[in-house]
Amino acid sequence: MKPMSGLIAALLVVLATPVSSEVYRSVDAYGNVTYTDEPTNGAERVDVEPVTTIKLPKPEVVQETSELREEVRRKGAAYEELSFDYPENNQAFHSGSGDIMFQVQSTPALQPGHRFEVTLDGQPVGQSSDGSINVNNVFRGTHEARVFIIDEKGVQIKTGPSITFTVHRPSVLN
Repeated sequence: MKPMSGLIAALLVVLATPVSSEVYRSVDAYGNVTYTDEPTNGAERVDVEPVTTIKLPKPEVVQETSELREEVRRKGAAYEELSFDYPENNQAFHSGSGDIMFQVQSTPALQPGHRFEVTLDGQPVGQSSDGSINVNNVFRGTHEARVFIIDEKGVQIKTGPSITFTVHRPSVLN
């Protein structure tokens, strides 16, 4: 074995071993705690447990079939209209508690097993089969809401237009 190849083999062995460093904890005169990888006067060595890692399986790719698309289209076509009765688009109102009672309706009325779902700023906030959805503690400011009709399987089959509204709430500043 040549001297250079022996050196390379030794280097590879050293590099292949896991890197472990020591951690030290020190407390200064004011009680501030500092962690470092360099030992200092009065620092104590801390044993750090190895990090647990979990490898999650990859989610299966969900493929939408033409039959599913056709079923959703057919169910959604059964509804001519879907909209908010309250609040109205571009409405501004005061709500001290931030509670909002959304009123939604469809033409024709909901079919059995179907529900209205309201999203606020892109997040689902409630479902109802009677058209009233109460949302508590909505922050002040301008928000976007959207309504959907959900079938018995939880699939969105109809999407209504989005609305924008502004909530005014009292603060210590006004």
